[in-house]
Amino acid sequence: QVRLVESGGGLVQAGGSLRLSCAASGSIFSINALGWYRQAPGKQRELVAISRRGRLTYADSVKGRFTISRDNAKNTAYLQMNSLTPEDTAVYYCTADFTSWGQGTQVTISS
Repeated sequence: QVRLVESGGGLVQAGGSLRLSCAASGSIFSINALGWYRQAPGKQRELVAISRRGRLTYADSVKGRFTISRDNAKNTAYLQMNSLTPEDTAVYYCTADFTSWGQGTQVTISS
């Protein structure tokens, strides 16, 4: 398993943007699935986006606003988030093959 560390969260106004990063302790070249989940207060953790064998999948709620990417040379995955709304407020987690998880980064969107 690789160790994952998220960063890039913060407080922004509605309509703003953030880019989250997920740095892995080792090579991500052989990792099939790199994804982002989020958990809002009082809600279950939900899938946001996943990159799996070149295929990108997004939750309906973020399609057209969020973009997942990965840089194998930097062992890092990213989540570009645009047109943010208060409903995007949550702790965001990255995962590698659903077996390794980061500690999460808080994203708060003010109205």
